[in-house]
Amino acid sequence: MLVKNVLLFLIAAAGGGVVSGGVFALISLIGVFPQLASRTATATHIAAYESCIIWGGIAGNVISVFEWGIPGGKPILLVFGLFCGIYIGCFAMALAEILKVIPIFAERARLVQGIPYIVLAIAAGKALGSYYQMFWP
Repeated sequence: MLVKNVLLFLIAAAGGGVVSGGVFALISLIGVFPQLASRTATATHIAAYESCIIWGGIAGNVISVFEWGIPGGKPILLVFGLFCGIYIGCFAMALAEILKVIPIFAERARLVQGIPYIVLAIAAGKALGSYYQMFWP
């Protein structure tokens, strides 16, 4: 049993390293990190961003493989989900800004006003969808 668990841990850690390396390469390739760091005035902490992505990928795979729950129940899950949502929201908006998605959408849809409401609706939809996924049976 111990050998099986050690082997599963090694596979999950290797998978996490590969996945986080791929995610980091994609994010770096399109320039999301510099954009996110400049927007948040944390350009001196790029190495911390890299480390968090790598360790997050490894931890996510280990938790997925061993099917561990988050200790502390729903309150801790709520805080964890909030931080994940903040990260995903920042990442999505930085990616959208780099790829100029919102201005292109506004131009094609001939929107002159209301763009902040569209961004707010996207964020609210993401939040409600995440809440539904996490707490509805």
